[in-house]
Amino acid sequence: MNKFLLSFELIDSPVLAISTAVAALALIIVVVLPRRRLVLSGAVGAASAVVMFVVTKTLESMNIFEGPLPDGAIWWATGAVAAIGSGVLGMFRAPWPRRIAGIVTVLAALLAGSLGVNASYGVTHNLAAILGVQALDPASLPPQDAVVGDPATLYQSWTPPADMPAKGSVSALTGATKIPTGQYAARDASLYLPPAALVANPPALPLLVFMMGQPGSPDPTALAKALDAFAAKNDGLAPIAIVVDQLTAPDRDPACVDSARFGAVSTYINQLVPQWAAKNLNIVSDHRYWTIGGFSNGGSCAALYGAKHPDVWGQMLDVMGNEFPGSEHVSQTVADVYNGDAAAFQAAKPSVIMAAAAPGTYTDHNAIFTWGSADTVFGPGQLANSQAAKAAGFTTSTYIVDGGGHTGETLNASLAWAIPALAPALGLAAPAS
Repeated sequence: MNKFLLSFELIDSPVLAISTAVAALALIIVVVLPRRRLVLSGAVGAASAVVMFVVTKTLESMNIFEGPLPDGAIWWATGAVAAIGSGVLGMFRAPWPRRIAGIVTVLAALLAGSLGVNASYGVTHNLAAILGVQALDPASLPPQDAVVGDPATLYQSWTPPADMPAKGSVSALTGATKIPTGQYAARDASLYLPPAALVANPPALPLLVFMMGQPGSPDPTALAKALDAFAAKNDGLAPIAIVVDQLTAPDRDPACVDSARFGAVSTYINQLVPQWAAKNLNIVSDHRYWTIGGFSNGGSCAALYGAKHPDVWGQMLDVMGNEFPGSEHVSQTVADVYNGDAAAFQAAKPSVIMAAAAPGTYTDHNAIFTWGSADTVFGPGQLANSQAAKAAGFTTSTYIVDGGGHTGETLNASLAWAIPALAPALGLAAPAS
């Protein structure tokens, strides 16, 4: 498929407004041609809307969507189906202009509804992310000629050159730059390089490895936006970030651990990715400046990996993660990932691992947990894990997005808070006074 179409912005673009306007205009034509059909068209549209609303709320109550739907998603779906119902009626009613308008209504309302629901979630910014494919240009890695100083005081010693770009770059780690995946069929990772990494004689920078949610893909859009915003206020400094794939496909959940069914995902992320990064990127060698992070499903993996591999990851960033991997489908996870071993599943919970760690294991390790106040599915688990992390010895911070659900809007707000909060531990900003 054409790369332009795959990477075209769907949320922050006028496509939604245009398709909505076209659907509304065509619907007006359907309703008024002829006027004697006005009551019938209105009744069909209203009935379609009621049916869609009831079906959606029923499925939501059955937890089919694994959590509450954003209000906007329900109303976009309901409105689109109402327009489609009237449009279908118009397709089979004379005169011909009405039939044509009916076809346009159906097509435009279907597009507007789909885009509206997607915008309500606010996570998948393009068709590539929806399909779970990579559409970024291949990465061109800078030479490893970083200036190595004291990483703790980088914010003091760094002076940006005049030719530093205003924004960082995003690209795909594919082909010659592909990270070896070992016994795991990971999709190509994405790379974010901040402005300070794109100049001659760049400084060695912290590393952030991040994972998105499920369904999802290694889409760097949200993270790059937050890192660019931080870099703009901090002389171009930000972590070098790799967005990796912990799923292999949008509909799979390997539950963050190596398994015969899904492959060696933990080995890939905790061994192969760090090895590749150390060999190919201008990053600080001290693992205290390496962060494992993630959103939703990726957040649960981040909590697990931060707890289990403190020698690899000095910092942890869990944005709206599950309380433990596989929490939405425990029986299926135990069967598919652990071959029916419920005890092994229990032992792999982040809180259990943290509680069993020796005193001092997490000294100087920061753990950040964020969630939305309206997220009743993932919020309680985040609170529980933050308390477990604090009890285990992590320096723990939490951020609750007021009124936020499990959406991209809350993801953006979380990252906008978390990146600056993490920055002092990474040498990118002065310690909080």
